[in-house]
Amino acid sequence: MKNPLEAIEIVNLDHLGIVAGIIDEMELVEEVNKKVGLRAKEAVSPGQVMKAMILNGLGFLSAPLYLFENFFVGKATEHLIGEGVIAEQLNDDRIGRALDKYYEVGTTNLFTAIALKAAQKFQVEKESVHLDSSSISVEGEYKSKEEENQEIEEEMKAIKIVHGYSRDKRPDLKQFIIDMVVSGDGDVPLYLKIDDGNADDKSVFVERLKEFKK
Repeated sequence: MKNPLEAIEIVNLDHLGIVAGIIDEMELVEEVNKKVGLRAKEAVSPGQVMKAMILNGLGFLSAPLYLFENFFVGKATEHLIGEGVIAEQLNDDRIGRALDKYYEVGTTNLFTAIALKAAQKFQVEKESVHLDSSSISVEGEYKSKEEENQEIEEEMKAIKIVHGYSRDKRPDLKQFIIDMVVSGDGDVPLYLKIDDGNADDKSVFVERLKEFKK
């Protein structure tokens, strides 16, 4: 008689089960799929890819994109991400296609839609908000292609990685800027915009608040 214990497979959830549960409660996957759209015969939806990226980012792991799927080997991917999802489907090609779609839709629009839905779900007070910016320094060589950018619609232009006022005390490095609106109730992020490394707070902040109010 065959031992039934031989058919048991052990997989890990770790702390990711809690994170996945909160993501499900926020209905993040459904919101992203609605904004980005679905394609026929897509094994892993854009929303599921974003869920996987969040779980990976909170997995205390820093690795190249081509190693992304390795993070989920041995983990309960069907339980964490969705029915039928396996680690091999979370490869760099699938992640790259999803990132392209997020960019086409607009990362700010996508982030704000998810954040406001979560704020409503968890009853975050939004009467008062705070706006601030952070500079993120980067290593390497980044060249701006002004002529190419002029032929692209304004909302589709890539940000400029350039020198600017460094809030992290690294004026020797080029940078980009993150503008973020958070709630007065617990500093919950509600709006995010990535900007050029030399963007000026005084001229940008008024526009950011106008965009957020829309």
